[in-house]
Order: sequence, then structure tokens, then C-alpha cells
Amino acid sequence: MTDEQLTPAERYAAARRRAAEQATALAPFREMYDFELDPFQIEACKALEAGKGVLVAAPTGSGKTIVGEFAVHLALTQGRKCFYTTPIKALSNQKYTDLVKRHGADRVGLLTGDNSINSEAPVVVMTTEVLRNMLYAGSQSLSGLGYVVMDEVHYLSDRFRGAVWEEVIIHLPESVTLISLSATVSNAEEFGDWLDTVRGDTEVIVSEHRPVPLWQHVLAGRRMYDLFEEKSQRDGGQGTGRREVNPDLVRLARMENSRPTFGRDKRRGRDNMREADRERERRQRSRIWTPGRPEVIDRLDAEGLLPAITFIFSRAGCEAAVQQCLYAGLRLNDDAARAKVRAVVEERTAGIPDEDLHVLGYFEWLEGLERGIAAHHAGMLPTFKEVVEELFVQGLVKAVFATETLALGINMPARSVVLEKLVKWNGEQHADITPGEYTQLTGRAGRRGIDVEGHAVVLWQRAMDPAALAGLAGTRTYPLRSSFKPSYNMAVNLVSQFGRHRSRELLETSFAQFQADKAVVGISRQVQRNEEGLSGYREAMTCHLGDFEEYARLRRELKDRETDLARQGVAQRRAAAAAALEKLRPGDVIHVPTGKYAGLALVLDPGVPGRAGGHRGFENHDGPRPLVLTAERQVKRLASIDFPIPVEPLERMRVPKSFNPRSPQSRRDLASALRTKAGHLDVRRHRKDRSAAADDSEILRLRSAIRAHPCHGCDEREDHARWAERYQRLARDTRQLERRIEGRTNTIARTFDRICALLSELGYLRGDEVTEDGQRLARLYGELDLLASECLRDGIWEGLSAPELAACASALVFEARQADDAMPPKLPTGNAKQALGEMVRIWGRLDALEENHKINQAEGVGQREPDLGFAWVAYRWASGHGLDEVLREVDMPAGDFVRWCKQLIDVLGQIAQAAPPGGTVARNARRAVDGLLRGVVAYSSVG
Repeated sequence: MTDEQLTPAERYAAARRRAAEQATALAPFREMYDFELDPFQIEACKALEAGKGVLVAAPTGSGKTIVGEFAVHLALTQGRKCFYTTPIKALSNQKYTDLVKRHGADRVGLLTGDNSINSEAPVVVMTTEVLRNMLYAGSQSLSGLGYVVMDEVHYLSDRFRGAVWEEVIIHLPESVTLISLSATVSNAEEFGDWLDTVRGDTEVIVSEHRPVPLWQHVLAGRRMYDLFEEKSQRDGGQGTGRREVNPDLVRLARMENSRPTFGRDKRRGRDNMREADRERERRQRSRIWTPGRPEVIDRLDAEGLLPAITFIFSRAGCEAAVQQCLYAGLRLNDDAARAKVRAVVEERTAGIPDEDLHVLGYFEWLEGLERGIAAHHAGMLPTFKEVVEELFVQGLVKAVFATETLALGINMPARSVVLEKLVKWNGEQHADITPGEYTQLTGRAGRRGIDVEGHAVVLWQRAMDPAALAGLAGTRTYPLRSSFKPSYNMAVNLVSQFGRHRSRELLETSFAQFQADKAVVGISRQVQRNEEGLSGYREAMTCHLGDFEEYARLRRELKDRETDLARQGVAQRRAAAAAALEKLRPGDVIHVPTGKYAGLALVLDPGVPGRAGGHRGFENHDGPRPLVLTAERQVKRLASIDFPIPVEPLERMRVPKSFNPRSPQSRRDLASALRTKAGHLDVRRHRKDRSAAADDSEILRLRSAIRAHPCHGCDEREDHARWAERYQRLARDTRQLERRIEGRTNTIARTFDRICALLSELGYLRGDEVTEDGQRLARLYGELDLLASECLRDGIWEGLSAPELAACASALVFEARQADDAMPPKLPTGNAKQALGEMVRIWGRLDALEENHKINQAEGVGQREPDLGFAWVAYRWASGHGLDEVLREVDMPAGDFVRWCKQLIDVLGQIAQAAPPGGTVARNARRAVDGLLRGVVAYSSVG
């Protein structure tokens, strides 16, 4: 409706609304973008401007970062600071570039541990670990901080690094407004409740709307099948309503899982099939195969579904996929695109020395890029990964084979996403991908503002279940679970700032404890209901003659005692029976007390394991199994179950050597002799054991007490007893629930107490005081923080050269991806080798201490064993050897080498800060950093 169509009153009201909107910071912010903001973005921005914190949970690619950018806009408008945090350095670099384009290099800085650009700018992009360290150090950069954006906040589920997010959320000053951006999680309200508790007023904004609709497909053979029926397929990827699995896929799965028939009868059945049916089945079976990688890309290209990202859960698989496409002659770029690719590559890699290009596989990588094909994984040189990302966004690379790390927020959306398999290695075993992982991976499909729709393609695999795949595709959310655990460094930093009591209280406000306590709520409610039931049962069993609860206790004790004695008696009789069977000999006449063959029997073979002639068809734990001839002429092998009581020979008779158990005549003659020989015996004879309960003093005492109790004479005694039984059962269940509650509550604080106890024993803490050693530990971050501190305290790195110190420090950061991948522990000789041995011995001492203090590494707390697998590489590189020479000695991708060097540089910087100033360790740590930060390590901007 135009202004001319409105009444004067309506025009006046509209003008007032526009004037009010222009007075807000949101109006000019919206004008900065050439598209309309979505409702969830507007709602979150309004909440921020109203002074509230926000949690935004929305699908990948939906534009959550707009809310983070509005926080930046607010900070600049108000003259305050904004920190924008991300989980990985690659994201920080990307976001830094984006914000510089919008706000200028003078107003935006970057801090990632190894990069520091304009760190005092009003807007600083950083990794979450950097902010955590700033908070503990009380950095002056926190002054004037108004907003903190936590991008990919669902990363706090990560069991290795997730605790950092919670540390930041807990320790940020109250004056800071928190903006949390998360993928869609099923418990966003729960996480929001926690944020509201620890950060104050927090608005939870959940959007399940995908701005680009997503189609789900399965590629089998030459045909692309829709996963869902056409009438329910195009629902925008919302998972709304009921979507039916494509019946063609169901039939395909049923046919593929059926086996070819064999055998005369089955062949006859096939012969009866009509020729047309057989031909149809042959044609349908011919459609079912998993297409090869070049074939998939070719098919997507023909369908207009490129660019595409194919997720392969293996680095080697990604590299192999590129080679397969090259060998197949696949070309996705024309000559003009090839020229543009070469220009970008040469510009971005100009700083790489020529002698390193061959080592890095540069020429093979370039050939793939020129054809529009590339791999993307953590083993690649960071510069190479950046080039792939840049060319993909420009449309010059059209097919990328990537590991799942690409789905961690890198801005690389595609028209299509291909999943080769629905199983991946999780570090311990091959496991099915979760609905959350499926959503995260396929969320890359569909470029906002470019594509009308996105496409997720799953390749057909043998034994695929379309219904299970539909379950993955239809489940849009996954729960956010805390991985928070206290560490040694965290403990000394907390105690230093707040003291132990206040630190304990802070830890009890963690999301981990919040979730544990919330789980306890349900158990507590059950306990309350049980207590109400107990009260009712107690009233129902009330007796006017006396305390029926006491009387019921006596009856229960008597029953328990009788049960115990009976159990003991059974065990004793079983042992006695087995012992008696072992004494039997061929020719013994016995009485089989129970079972199908009860009665007189002649032992032919005692069946004792290990004895000559013993039965070989059973294991020792089965006990003796005698072979006998019954009086009814049957030859049977008996088991221990046939002898619940000890058996004794009643008589003896000779077994003829000519006896053949398979001969009916032999059996008849010997059975007749048995009956004649034992005719005078009483076959009912057996030993009667006196019950142990008859002579037990406790049994006698309890029976006497029961008879003497006033309630024993009550006319309603058995009615009361039935209520008492119910009371006892419910009381037992309630006690178990209470123990579960005790086990869940204060779990974080208890772990903190144990850590503090160990640190006190080592002299890092003295009550609420952090000692000089503790202050050193406070400057050491990482998985092996305490080991590093102990090495400094014991002086085992004194006298080492810079390369030797680099080798030793590498053991604090390196960890082989898998046990099978661990490099041979080739070590530098001399002082470095001796120091590494000392480090392992110190770790052994700490491991024993942790065991004494019940600090459990399996729960993510404690010191893992140092890994020496990178020591030789670090030593050689820090000594100045070339890249070709260093990598030739180890089987390690260049990207891994660079990443471990960057992490080693980081820990050496910490050692330089923590070591005594002016000492040899601090000096050589800095020299080691200089030795490592060269060549490919220096020009790789992303770690």
C-alpha cells in the first residue's frame, strides 16, 4: 500500500515509526547491505541494541555472522571495543579480512597467537584461547571492552578445546555484552538458560529456516534419485512435516540386498519366471553401483550442479581423488580460467623458495587447480589451502575434495555437497556420522544470493538403508554438551584471582555443572515421589501392637540369612558332588539321584578331564562327565547337573573288555548283570544332609526375636508384612537414586579440589596463596602445562642449545594422529636425548601422583604421556636444515609439519615468558623460535 492510499492518521503513524527507526543504530546498519535482513537477524540486532546478550542458533549459511557484525557496528558507534572470537586461526584470518574491507585496516586488528596486527584497535579478531589468556593475565586491552562475539560457540562440545569457551564466558566482566553464534542445536533453550544465569539477560533466538532450500539425493549408477518423494522433497530443507522416502530407493535397496539364488529348487523357481521378469531384474541390477569420483564430478557438471565439495573422511583419499580426476582427463576450466588460476597462484606463492616447490608438490597441485580440481585438508600447506579457498569462491575451482574440517565455518559454500560414505574414523573406530555432522556437512550446499537451491548428494553404498539416511537428513538438530574440565593452569589462575572458595563457586557455575544439575532435577523429583510413596506405605503397615517396621526388619534379616546359608549350601554341595565324581572308577555301581536317567547305573568311563581315557569333548570347567550304562540298557554321558548331591559307589563289578557300547546285545547282557549284582541294594538310598540353617545361631536368635515381638500376634500381620515389603523395595530404590545424585552434583568442584590437593603437595599452592612456582605455571597453557612447569623447576633444560630445547619442547605439543602413524622415535643425541628421558621420568612421577589423587585422564583431566615423535624433526629444522632434507626423513605432510611448528613456536614463547628472566632457557627459547620461524613456517599465515 502506497502513502497515497493511507489515511492521514496512518501516514502520520508510519512517519513516526520511520523516524523512530532512523534514531536507532540498526537503521544505518541495514543500509550497509544490499539485501534485506532476515527476521531472526533483525530480532537479534534489536535485542543487542536494547542491551541484552543474545544466543543465535541457526543453520550453516543462514547469515548468523550478520548479528556479530552488528555488535562490531554498535561498538564503533558507541566508542567501545569489540572482540570477535573464532575457534580456529583460519576463521580468524578470514573474519579479519572481511571486517577490514568493511571498516578499514586502522579500526580492525588480529590476534591469533602467531599473528599480531593492530592489536589495540577498537575491533580485534582473535582465537578464543587468546581471549582466555588475556582474561587470566588481566590484560590492559580489556579496558573499554563492550562486546564479545563468540562465533561457532557450539565448539564448546569439543572434548579437547571446548573448555576454553566456558572459561571465557564465566570470566568476562559483567559489563561485557556477549553475542553467541551457534549452529542449530536441539537444546538452545538450555544453553540460553545457563547464559542467562552467568551473564544476565540473554535472548535466545532460534531459526531453523534455510535461506536456500536443500534437495537431498542418492546417486546410484547413472541415475540420481531423490531421497524423498517429490511431494515432500521440496520443503526448503526445514524437516517440517512428514517426508516419505522415495519408494524407488526402497525397492533398489531391497533388490540390491537380495542374493542370487542357488540350488536345484531355487533354479527351478527361476526357470518358472517369465523371460520379461528376468530381463527386467537384469536391467535393474545393472543400475546399482557406486560411481567413481571422476564419474560423479562429470555427472554433476552435466546436471549444472558445480561447484561441488565432496567430503572424504581421509586426507589420503582427498589427494587420491584429485589424481583420479587428473588421470581421467577431467577438465572443468577453459583457457581463460586456467590463466586466471595461474596468475592467482603465482602471486600468492611468490615467497616460496624455488627449491621448496618440488618438496611441497607444487606442480601437481597447480595442474589440478588449472583444471578446476583441488583437495582441502589439514595436511596441506596453509598457503595452499588459502589459495584453494580463494579460487573456489571466485568460481575458478569447481570440484573440491575435502575432509570434514572444512565444515568448521570456513566461508566456502558450494552449489552441491557430495558425501561418499556415511561412516568415518573417530580416532578410535569407524562410526556412523551423526545427524549433527550430516547437517553441518550438507549445510555447505546452496550459496545465498547465487543459488536458487542447494543439493546434497550421497553416493550409493552396498547395504545402504534409505530409511536410515532419511533419518539423518530429517534430523535438523543435535544437542550441545559441555566438555568443561578444570586444568592445572586454570586452577592456579583462578586461585590467584579469586581464592579457592570463590574459584569453587565459579566452577560450579559452568555449563557442565549446569547440565549435570539439570539432570539431577529429574532424579530429585523421582526421589520426592518415592518419599511420598514411602510415607503412604509406612502408614499402611502401622500396627497397634508395636513397631511393625522393626518387626519387618527382623523378618527381612532372617530371610537374608536363610538365603545366604542356602546359597552357601548349594555351592558346598556342588563342590562336594564334583569331588565325589572325580573319585569314580570304571566298574563302580552308583545311584543317579535326579534327571532323565535317575536310578542304578554302571560307570564305564569316569569322564574326568585330563585323566587317561577321560572324555575329550568338554573343557575342564565343565567338571567330570561320567559315561554310564543304566539298568534300562542305555549308554549315556551324564553331566554335573545330574548329581546335585555327592554320589558314592554302592558296589563294584567287572566291565568285560569285550563290551561294545554300540552293540545292543552287549548292553543287554551287561545291564542284566548290573540288575542281578545290585538287586539287593535299595535304589532309593541317598545321603540326607542336615540343613545348615538348623544349627545356625543367628537364625535361632532371629526366630526367637520374631516370636517374641508384639506384632507377631497381630491378626493383620501378613497384610502389614506385604506393605512392609513394598516399603523396603521402594526404600532400596530411593537409596540408589540418592547415590546417583551424590555422584552427579559438585563433580566439577570435586575435580578442582583434587587438582588443588596435588598442586599443594607439589608446592604450587599454599592455601589461597599461589607460590612462585604456581605463578610460573599460570603462564604455561596447554595439555602438558604441569609437566612443562616441572621441567623448568627441575632445570632439565638448562644448558641445552636452541635446537635441543626445540626438540624437548616439541614433546609437549606433538601427538601422533593414530598410534599406527606414530613416527619412529629418532632422537637427537647428547644433552637433548638425556633431557627427553628426564621429561618422560618426570611424567611418570606426575602420573603416579595423579593416580593417588584420583585425577582421571580418561575424563579429560591430567597429563598424557609426552610424545617424542616430532623431536628429531624440530631439532633438524631449528638447526637450519632445508625443507627437503627434513621432510625426506619423515612421512609427514607439509601442512602437518607447519602446524606442529606453529604450536611449538607458541609453547616456546610461553617457556620464554615463564623461565627465569635473563637465564639460558629463556634466551634459547627465543632463539629456537627464530630458528623455527623461517621458510614455509614463516610465510604460512595460517597455523
